[in-house]
Amino acid sequence: MYIYPENLTARATMWLWELRDIGSIGVGLLFSVLALTQTGIFIPLIATAVYAFLSIQFEGTSILSFLRYATAFLITKQQFYEWRFDA
Repeated sequence: MYIYPENLTARATMWLWELRDIGSIGVGLLFSVLALTQTGIFIPLIATAVYAFLSIQFEGTSILSFLRYATAFLITKQQFYEWRFDA
């Protein structure tokens, strides 16, 4: 008997990444190798390696998603505070 984790609601993962991230890393590596062989530029390869590191899933979250949430909270989403003096 095969039991799928979390009652078919879990995201598809492979090793330490989601499948969407593995596809992005694969396309990035392909582009990086092409850029490296044609122009000798290492920047796309470094960017792909940094993305691969940041997108590693650990207990349902990744460093990249934490950075997205922190950026949204601190920079992109408006915070509204209302100060009252109850006397």
